[in-house]
Amino acid sequence: MVVRTARRRVERAHGAGRRTAHGSLITGMARAGLVALGVLYVLIGAIALEVAFGNTRQQADKSGAVRLVAATPVGSVILWLLAAGFGGMAVWRLTEAVSGAAGPDGDKASERLACLGRAVLYGAIAYGILKYALGLGAPTSTDKQSQDLTATALHHAGGQVVVALAAFVIAGAGAALMYHEWRARFLRKMNLDPASAGIRTFVTRLGQIGGFARGAVFATIGIFLAVAAIDANPGQAKGIDSALRVFAHTPLGPRLLVLVAVGLVMFGVFSCCEARWRRV
Repeated sequence: MVVRTARRRVERAHGAGRRTAHGSLITGMARAGLVALGVLYVLIGAIALEVAFGNTRQQADKSGAVRLVAATPVGSVILWLLAAGFGGMAVWRLTEAVSGAAGPDGDKASERLACLGRAVLYGAIAYGILKYALGLGAPTSTDKQSQDLTATALHHAGGQVVVALAAFVIAGAGAALMYHEWRARFLRKMNLDPASAGIRTFVTRLGQIGGFARGAVFATIGIFLAVAAIDANPGQAKGIDSALRVFAHTPLGPRLLVLVAVGLVMFGVFSCCEARWRRV
């Protein structure tokens, strides 16, 4: 108990130092980015539910979510807000790569490198949404992106090895995410002390189930990328949409896709909860 209290004090002191370094602007960017991420996953999960019931051919990924937003009466406004949110997320992750992230492992080199990778990813998402908002190009599906990148790698010497390594990293990251989220490791980066016991339980379950579903999608993408490497066939690579549709073709049928889709919606809601209670 004494050790746990001392550790919390150290984490709070470290967090206070980081907040001073980041400033209120970066904190606001981080929270706006978490909301944008949450909205995106809620939409992806909702599209996946429609796919499970055979009610849509829309891509169940960020490209489909962005198109869905654009079709609403206030679509252009929401697109700009999403682009700003993901841009803020990229800046926040970049500052974490430089000055360290919240939590007990925030200063580790591996965590800083992961933050840098996330900064690049969220920056690319922000750029894609911004282009679409400006009318400079339709969003590309994650299936096409995955296949194009795989094809480019396979055209070079040693490409199969590179693709196989990427598959191992993605599948491993997905499996690790499933394990860590189910163990509620995310609570180390959150401050739920002011919340009631019921809210803490609710947020914890959202993170566990939502994170597990998200990890399962990434693990599936990694497995199919490994198949693409073995067969030297970029057509075997899958993005989020195709990975989700695979769940509907298991012995459990569309019911498994429904479960995963609900999990993604829960992760989206959890991300919005992070915007409120995460240490940034």
